Amino acid sequence: MNIGFVGLGAMGQVIVPRLMAAGYPVTGWNRSAERAAPLIQDGMKWAASPAGVSAASDVTFSIVTDGGAVKDVALGEQGILAGMRPGGVYIDMGTISPEVTRAVAAQFAAKGFPMLDAPLSGTTLTVEQGNASLMIGGDRATFERVEPVLRAIGPKVTYIGESGLAVTMKLAVNLLLMVEVIAFGEAVALAEKGGVKREVALDAILKSVAASPVLGYRGPLILEGKMPKVPFADVTLQQKDMLLVLELARKLGSPAPLAAGANEMMNACRGLGIDHNDFVVAHEVYRRLGGQSK
Repeated sequence: MNIGFVGLGAMGQVIVPRLMAAGYPVTGWNRSAERAAPLIQDGMKWAASPAGVSAASDVTFSIVTDGGAVKDVALGEQGILAGMRPGGVYIDMGTISPEVTRAVAAQFAAKGFPMLDAPLSGTTLTVEQGNASLMIGGDRATFERVEPVLRAIGPKVTYIGESGLAVTMKLAVNLLLMVEVIAFGEAVALAEKGGVKREVALDAILKSVAASPVLGYRGPLILEGKMPKVPFADVTLQQKDMLLVLELARKLGSPAPLAAGANEMMNACRGLGIDHNDFVVAHEVYRRLGGQSK
């Protein structure tokens, strides 16, 4: 299969090499063409528009910032739908509203093309390590046809159900992830206030029954000098997902008080001007609220 990839940001930069390493020819596009330079050097072809990508591809992926961006690259005048060729499949990997996913899928279905929602759970690190997981929504037969391509991105692929259900599940997973990381910051700050050294508290947590993969790679970021210049997910990006969670909970009438509390801590990160960091930096907010030194 020829593969198309629209959106060559942080995730695109690590997904495209995995597809090419699996033997798939890839054609890509990004709003900022310079982002494509290293991938082109490694063998990726370039198209002048999303329509150009889908015209050259059997399967076209997109992973862009939000629902508005998905509509632009998928349905715009030079969007993916405009270039789809017979038998083509469109797969969006972004974390967006289920309503937007279903609306875009309906536009593709009206033209006779299937669309899958395939949000990815993980960071650039987990993708590079081959540990990312994907959740799939849409037509099952289409999923089974493209499953080998999906497994080239990450080995843990789960079919969730009809269109929109995969992004619904991804939002539920992100709710859990965000609450867990925020609670981690609360726990470490409490231990520190009680006299435990931060590195000792971290080590104890990672050896306890509360340990998890996300704390395994994110927890050490709170240690002195360990916060990366390029975060796995900064506060603003992670809060975008949290607001989608809270909006979905409101529409469904499903209580999400822990999600709301975690969102307030991200508001506090923004208020303190530390939101350019990975959202595990909420630990610093707890320290300041507890009267501990910066």
